[in-house]
Amino acid sequence: MTDCQEDGSPDLTPMELYEKLGAQGDKVRGLKSEKAAKADIDAAVQLLLKLKVDYKKITGQDYKAGCPPNGIELNSTGPAVEDGDDQVDPWNVSTTNAKGVDYDKLIVRFGSSKIDDELISRIGRVTGQTPHRFLRRGVFFSHRDMHQVLDAYENKKSFFLYTGRGPSSEAMHVGHLIPFIFTKWLQDTFNVPLVIQLTDDEKYLWKDLTQEQCQRYAVENAKDIIALGFDVNKTFIFSDLDYMGSSPSFYRNVVKVQKHVTFNQVKGIFGFTDSDCIGKISFPAIQAAPSFSSSFPQIFNERKDLQCLIPCAIDQDPYFRMTRDVAPRIGYPKPALLHSTFFPALQGAQTKMSASDANTSIFLTDTPKQIKNKVNKHAFSGGKDTVEEHRKYGGNPDVDVSFMYLTFFLEDDEELEKMRQDYSSGALLTGELKKRLIENLQPMIAAHQERRKQVTEEMVKQFMTPRKLDFNF
Repeated sequence: MTDCQEDGSPDLTPMELYEKLGAQGDKVRGLKSEKAAKADIDAAVQLLLKLKVDYKKITGQDYKAGCPPNGIELNSTGPAVEDGDDQVDPWNVSTTNAKGVDYDKLIVRFGSSKIDDELISRIGRVTGQTPHRFLRRGVFFSHRDMHQVLDAYENKKSFFLYTGRGPSSEAMHVGHLIPFIFTKWLQDTFNVPLVIQLTDDEKYLWKDLTQEQCQRYAVENAKDIIALGFDVNKTFIFSDLDYMGSSPSFYRNVVKVQKHVTFNQVKGIFGFTDSDCIGKISFPAIQAAPSFSSSFPQIFNERKDLQCLIPCAIDQDPYFRMTRDVAPRIGYPKPALLHSTFFPALQGAQTKMSASDANTSIFLTDTPKQIKNKVNKHAFSGGKDTVEEHRKYGGNPDVDVSFMYLTFFLEDDEELEKMRQDYSSGALLTGELKKRLIENLQPMIAAHQERRKQVTEEMVKQFMTPRKLDFNF
């Protein structure tokens, strides 16, 4: 990002300049709180004032925190959604495009940054590890402030991970595993603490479920998460209905966020209406609170300055745009984010896989026979109508669900690329591609089921008990 030119005509877009102003304001506050040298504070203030002048020149409006030039951050979920645009929010994901959501357009709409080859290479250099296949293949495609996290890590400054799950059903599906598989890789690679929020309160507010059902689903979902191999000494899993009532620090942060977000703002961000219950309107502050290390004093020893990195699907981003806007105003670092694409339904990438429709999903409880039948019967094909046509013209892997699923789960890049070429050329038939997917999914899910059987109620209790982890802060 370049500085503004002397003639006042900036190289930056209005949104980039807005972000730079926010960062400079944070810097000034930081210098003052550290009681830095007066010359350093004065220089930082002068730059802030200059940026404000440039901002007014190119936008015609005064800079105001929380009010971006095009409403990307706090006042809405981004520029207005036009007819034909993809619908993406925490509760609905749909598109008319068989290839799925246009993620490049979504990056522009949400004001995030693309995970480019340079960032992927940097993650490899900094960690000394081969970047995860989800990075190499664009499954995680967008970020906020990941370079800042890497800068801190290179300077021996720690951070922590936060992700979550809304427990709306007893059985999770394979799409739910994506953020957790990647989070585990991040935790293993960077060796940092992890907090996992189970939003049983959210599901109680949004779904026709009892509190007891939501709490039971939270425990059952925790077993699936634990079965992925998370380390109990480095990971805290918590249910909102349990933890918030027993943690004054957590609740205090919830109230701090609530004080700094207006009803108009949450209506703009989340689309709430006057007929929504007040629990929904205040819930975003509960999802924001784990972004702050002071919400977990037992882990972070009352520290308030640790940055949080949140791997999540991009439909959760509205919560954290709100959080990032509030954070500096209540004295905390902004959380950084890594966004994933959606795991498509079996019927095609126009919608994401849903736990409420058994035919759209491969569940972690499915038998080998159920997996085979679902893939053969429901997985949308990019192939031609007849074998002769397919051999002649080839198939389209970009819309073929079996190929999409293999991009998530097949580790070997060369094998995947050969499948893409063979399917595109017609050498590989749809039935053969589905067979490859079935052969990949059946042992993967069977192995998960075996690991889950080993997860006892006592293990769940260990993970979900507030305690110190194996880190010293």
